[in-house]
Amino acid sequence: MIPLSVKEIAAVVGGTVEGDGAVTVTAPAVLDGRRAEPGGLFVAFTGEHVDGHDYAVQAGQAGAVAVLGSRPTPLPTVVVDDPRAALQLLAAHVVARLREGLTVVGLTGSQGKTGTKDMLTAVLSGAAPTIATMGSFNNELGVPLTMLRADEATRFLVLEMGARHVGDIAALTGLVAPDIAVVLNVGVAHLGEFGSRGAIAQAKSELVRGLAPGGTAVLNADDPRVIAMRSLTDGPVLAFGRAEHADVQVLYLTLDRLSRPSFTLRTADASALVTLPLVGAHQALNAAAAVAAGLAAGVPLEVAAAAVATASLSKWRMELRDLDGGARLLNDSYNANPDSTRAALDALAAIEAVDGGRRIAVLGEMLELGAAGEVEHRAVGSYAAGRADIVVAVGAGARPIADGAGGKAVAVQDNSAAVDWLRGHLGAGDVVLVKASRGARLDEVADALT
Repeated sequence: MIPLSVKEIAAVVGGTVEGDGAVTVTAPAVLDGRRAEPGGLFVAFTGEHVDGHDYAVQAGQAGAVAVLGSRPTPLPTVVVDDPRAALQLLAAHVVARLREGLTVVGLTGSQGKTGTKDMLTAVLSGAAPTIATMGSFNNELGVPLTMLRADEATRFLVLEMGARHVGDIAALTGLVAPDIAVVLNVGVAHLGEFGSRGAIAQAKSELVRGLAPGGTAVLNADDPRVIAMRSLTDGPVLAFGRAEHADVQVLYLTLDRLSRPSFTLRTADASALVTLPLVGAHQALNAAAAVAAGLAAGVPLEVAAAAVATASLSKWRMELRDLDGGARLLNDSYNANPDSTRAALDALAAIEAVDGGRRIAVLGEMLELGAAGEVEHRAVGSYAAGRADIVVAVGAGARPIADGAGGKAVAVQDNSAAVDWLRGHLGAGDVVLVKASRGARLDEVADALT
C-alpha cells in the first residue's frame, strides 16, 4: 500500500479521526487482526455475532497502526458509517494514484478462476512486480483488499472477480476498470442465486462491459456464451481454446499417468510446447487463458508458456499426494459445482491406479444450485459412476449423488463417517478424490487421511 496518514485516509473516505491523525499506514489492510503486518490497517466490521472493533488491540499487537471502523478503538481510528464502502473508496483512490504504469487484469468465470489466476500470476510476475488475489478472495471485500496491496513498484494487478448476483462484477469494475478482461466460462455455479444460466452470462459479461477504453477482452472460444461477449467491446479481443478460430489454440493434448497435461499452444505466428505440473485436462484451457492474457499484457508466447509450466495452485485445488499405505489422494475440496466436479472426475479417471487399485470419488453437496439441485446432484452421481469404481456420497445433501451412482454408491452420514469408511477400505494402489462445496468442509476428510 502507498503510505497514507490516518488524516489522509479520513479525507479520502469521508470519515473522522479518533486518535493521532499523523500516524502513517504503510502496509496492507486486513480483516483478520491476527494477519496484520507492521504498519498495516485493520478494517473492523460489526457482525451479528462478532464485533471486529473488539480485536483492535490484537491487531495492534500484530503490527497494525490504525483502524478503519464504525466506532473509536484504542488505536488511531478512521470512523465511518459504512466500513465496507469506505474500504472500497480507499482502494479506488490508491489504485487511481498508481494508475499510470499499472496494468489491471480482471478475471472471472463459473469455474477455474483461481487456478487460472495462479497461472497468470506466474506469467506476469516473471515480467514485472505483480500483485494478485490471494486464494479466492474475490468479492466486494477481497477485491479492494487486493487493490490496497499495490504500491509504487507494482506493474501488474490481477483481480479475480466473483459474483452471486447480476451487478456484482459491475460494482467491482466501478472501483477500477480493467485493462484486460478474462472470461473463462459460463456454467451453473450459483445457479440458485442467479436463477438462470442467461443471468450468469449477463453477470460475467459485466467484466467486458467494464473494460477501460481500448482494453482487451480475453474470451473462451469454446464457450458460445463467452465468445458472444466480443460484441460488447470495441477494443481488441483474444480468443483462447481448442476451437479452430482461437487466437491461442490448444492442440495435441495428452495426459501422463498422473493426469498431468502436455499440449501445444499455437498463435498465428508462433507455437510453444507446454507440460504442466498440474492435474487434469481442464488445466490446459486455463493455461491457454493465462497465456492469452499474458500476450495482451506484452509477455511473449514462449515466455508465458514457460511460466505456466512452473505454476502452483492455491491450496485444496487438485492437490495430488501419496498417502501412507500406498494410496493416492486427489484433494480438490475447496469448492465444487457440477462442471468443476465433472472435470475433477475426469482427472480421477485418467490417473493410473496401480496394482489393481480402485478409483474412489468422495463427493459432498454442491451448494447454491436452487431448484436444480436434486437433478444436478443425481446427474453428477451418474457421471461419477462412469469414472470411479466407488462413489462415496457424504451427508444428506449428497444423497441424490448416491442415487445417481446406483450400485457403485456408498452413502455415509457425515465427514466423520466418510473418514471411518475410507480408513477401513482404502488400500494400496487406490486413488481417492475428495470434492464438495466449501460449506461441506470435505477438507476435513482430506486432512484426516494425511
